[in-house]
Amino acid sequence: MQISSTRILLASFVGTAIEFYDFYIYATAAALVIGPIFFPPSDPAAQTLQAFATFAIAFLARPVGAALFGHFGDRVGRKATLVASLMIMGFSTVAIGCLPSYASIGWPAPALLCLFRVGQGIGFGGEWGGAALLAVENAPPGRRALYGIAPQLGAPVGFLAANLLFLGLNFSLTPEAFASWGWRLPFLASAALVGLGLYVRLKLTETPAFAEALAKAEPERVPLATIVTGHWRATLLGTLAMVAPYALFYLCTVFALSWGTGRLGYPKTTFLLFECAAILFLALSIPLAGAAADRFGRRPVLLSGLLVTAGFGALFGPMLGSGEGALVLAFLCLGLFAMGWIFGPMGAALPELFPVRVRYTGASVTYNLAGIIGASMAPFAAQWLAGWGGIGSVGLYLAGAAVISFVAVLLMAETRPRRE
Repeated sequence: MQISSTRILLASFVGTAIEFYDFYIYATAAALVIGPIFFPPSDPAAQTLQAFATFAIAFLARPVGAALFGHFGDRVGRKATLVASLMIMGFSTVAIGCLPSYASIGWPAPALLCLFRVGQGIGFGGEWGGAALLAVENAPPGRRALYGIAPQLGAPVGFLAANLLFLGLNFSLTPEAFASWGWRLPFLASAALVGLGLYVRLKLTETPAFAEALAKAEPERVPLATIVTGHWRATLLGTLAMVAPYALFYLCTVFALSWGTGRLGYPKTTFLLFECAAILFLALSIPLAGAAADRFGRRPVLLSGLLVTAGFGALFGPMLGSGEGALVLAFLCLGLFAMGWIFGPMGAALPELFPVRVRYTGASVTYNLAGIIGASMAPFAAQWLAGWGGIGSVGLYLAGAAVISFVAVLLMAETRPRRE
């Protein structure tokens, strides 16, 4: 049965949008309520650091999910693996929304929270790689990067949905009601969204590239072993290339939200509105970068974005640190536009580093290892650095990440096919 390109791209986009929504509602909750609800009463700064530590746990679990789902994605197929990853992520998200607080049951509350964060990480670890392959391996010649933006657009849409829901709850509920039960509603809503994602994905067929590879030879027995022994350089460089966009995104969202509502004293609703406006710049830059990457190549687009990111680090003090609304909003818009310019081409660039037979594993492991380095500790490290050396030191942290990614992209081969 022939599946239309529109349906394929929709399946790639919808699934990642749901999974990003699940991931971001936790990120937003970590900045707003997780600390006081799941950890013992103490200094608010300590509770925030503990909440950000639980945020990091899922990133540590993501490479496990990448290896697990990549194994079956490269041996059994993309479709079944994508369905399984979506179900695990959705179950873990809903379970977090049902957890009792520390005040109710004590230390089992944060322990269970960490357990289901691991579940979220495992589910998410298998999602992005499969969704990217679904789009890229169905792309017509010369349009892989443009098709590869489908899963990338799930990021701003999932983020926007998560923040708008939290924003609506903050407008409609008292602070007491929000802290008591309102924060749970975005987690419980994931059940309905997962049902929608399953409906779209269960009607898919395998990608032509995977079907052709399977027809030529038996699948790799252990794809992860093949990646480690035969494609370690591509894995290393792809991982380091993704460090800066990860760090940039979570500094402009999770850390900035915590800093803005804490140190700068903005109401939660105001800063959430800032971030919802800024995320539109991320959504704008992703397709622009995808189109540019098909025309000029992956490396030139990535390198230009990383140069901008390194310079953007210098703006933390004068813009975010100023506390002035216009400058803070402009800071968020600039940062997320730069992130999208790097993030957009990655939907094609990372899968193209690996042959079809191990592409699911390679792309997934690379993407999620980068999450550990670039994202998992970024809010925690930024919170600590800002307290130690001021907000400007967070900019130096970002600039360092940009230099690492810039060197990695310089050493990567151009993956845009010269002829297709």
